[in-house]
Amino acid sequence: MAAGGRLLLLFLLPWLVTASHSPPGCKIRITSKGLDLVKQEGLRFVEQELQNITVSDLHGKEGQFHYNISQVKVMDLQLALSDLHFQPQQHLVFNINNASISLRFRRQLLYWFFYDIGSINASADGVHIHTMLQLAKDEAGRLKISNITCNASIARMHAGFSGTLRKVYEFLSTFIVTGMRFLLSQQICPSLEHASLVLLNSVLDTVPVRNYVDEHIGIDYSLLRDPAVSTDTLDLDFKGMFFPRVRENQELENHAVEPVIKETERMVYVAFSEYFFDSAMHSYFQAGVLAIELQGEKVPKDLEVLLRATFFGTIFMLSPTVDAPLRLVLQVSAPPRCIIKPSGTSVSVSAFLNISLVPPGHPAVQLSSMAMETKLSARVYLQGKALRVQLDLRRFRIYSKQSALESLALFSLQAPLKTLLQLTIMPIINERTKKGVQIPLPEGMDFTKEVVTNHAGFLTVGADLHFSKELREVIEKYRPAPTAAARPSSEPTAPSMEPPQL
Repeated sequence: MAAGGRLLLLFLLPWLVTASHSPPGCKIRITSKGLDLVKQEGLRFVEQELQNITVSDLHGKEGQFHYNISQVKVMDLQLALSDLHFQPQQHLVFNINNASISLRFRRQLLYWFFYDIGSINASADGVHIHTMLQLAKDEAGRLKISNITCNASIARMHAGFSGTLRKVYEFLSTFIVTGMRFLLSQQICPSLEHASLVLLNSVLDTVPVRNYVDEHIGIDYSLLRDPAVSTDTLDLDFKGMFFPRVRENQELENHAVEPVIKETERMVYVAFSEYFFDSAMHSYFQAGVLAIELQGEKVPKDLEVLLRATFFGTIFMLSPTVDAPLRLVLQVSAPPRCIIKPSGTSVSVSAFLNISLVPPGHPAVQLSSMAMETKLSARVYLQGKALRVQLDLRRFRIYSKQSALESLALFSLQAPLKTLLQLTIMPIINERTKKGVQIPLPEGMDFTKEVVTNHAGFLTVGADLHFSKELREVIEKYRPAPTAAARPSSEPTAPSMEPPQL
């Protein structure tokens, strides 16, 4: 029995592994080159956050001397040595080494009956900051910074004193500088933690997860699993499934080839499987919008004459409705299928074409119902952050659903109906798909220099990135309302300092 159980487990193991790993319809890879661009923008953001550090007042006394340091303000930062890199399995590491921070603060000194007030310029040198950001998907399937580990230290701090009691301040400089270095170093990490867990996550909230594309369908870009981080890349697996708005909870099973991204030369790569496009067409089919009707003056005149001649006998028997307008209804009969090959992308469509006379005040009279099989070539391209598809008719065939003899009779309609599709129907379809669908990138980040490459069962878009908006601009737009827990409520206490009454 035990041996039989092991054999059964070995037999089921490949199936269980496959079942637990849902293939993505869309995959994004960010490379080290893309991370370098993010570092440049992120460094500006870190500088802005550190300039807004709030340091509590420093009080102390030494004998009869009482001092108070207040209104500490960061005047300048030099963050020359910085590094942002990937660290397996789910982390980004951001290091700042040998930085310097220039400060200015207000001084107050009381010695017996002598009282001195003024400002002091100080500098913190040898500032080292090490942060590790953990990336994960949240319950909604959105990419988040789930945790941050931070360590900060200041090697040296100097203060310049002036005024009538300069010698006294120099005597007290050890206490003042030690206390200020402690307070400043204790405020760096809380500031960066707030910036990451609150502000940067608000930027990640701008990535579309489950949005409506138009009045008929929506797109689900939820992450299937936590990001996979290697030393050179960060890979994100998105569901990449469209859904009809009339059945938002409908799931279309993914049997397509999983996209594989091997390249690392560009800043970012986006891959789409056949499932991504199939789910879009399946959703439109479920929504009941893959149909086009032409009637009366919308039917090209040359085609109308040919149709009336082809079905002359039938129309003549319908007198006195001979002059009734024609109606053509093109209805897709099954969800179209997308085929991606290295040579190109195509879409196979099966449809019915019903031709009828529509006498005013009377029921429509069907003249013919023919089956159509078409193959469309698809040009997939990016414009901004929108993925768009331009369709063109490649092959076209009509035949009768009743008999082979009637199919022969319809042969003369092959060329004019193909012209109808090319000149009338295809522009309508391309106009409907002109808007495209947004790629899951944060607001303010766009693609440039896109190159589309076809593979067997999927296609990839390699591109560079650029910031169309500064990170700070996006953060301010979506800055969360301040809460009591937004920043640490308790300030660190300086060592061996008693707050006096001045």
